[in-house]
This record gives sequence, structure tokens and C-alpha cells, in this order.
Amino acid sequence: MKFSVTVTLKKDVLDPQGKVVENTLDNLGFKNLKSIRQGKFFEIEINENDQEKAKNTVKEMCEKLLVNLIIEDYKINKL
Repeated sequence: MKFSVTVTLKKDVLDPQGKVVENTLDNLGFKNLKSIRQGKFFEIEINENDQEKAKNTVKEMCEKLLVNLIIEDYKINKL
């Protein structure tokens, strides 16, 4: 069973890397860009047939290692 996990900084957390990308795109002529924020993407395959158990395993992975819960949010989607 495959899942995707998208990790982004919480809205109140400054994103200096996203700001650099935003400024660079502006300098390249993309003047209609309102904002951009960067994040992380994980594609995780679990050897589990029970969807709820598999999703709980991915959630546990996120909360133990993949996500800094103080400054980041995450979304899990089944692929």
C-alpha cells in the first residue's frame, strides 16, 4: 500500500528558502507570482493490507522522524 506525505512549514513560520526561490523567480521574469513556500515530499510503501493500520504506521513515522511537529504540518494521502 502506497502513501504520499507532504510536509510544509506552518503558516506562521518564516520560510527563508521559499523567499529565496520567490525572489529568484521574480528576477527571472515571473512577475505574477504571489507567494511560494517550500516543503518536503515522501512516497512511502507499506507492506500491510489493512488500510487503517498502514495509515497509522505512516502517521507514526511522521510524528517520530519525518516531521518537526513544532514548526511543520503534514498531510497523508493514499496513492
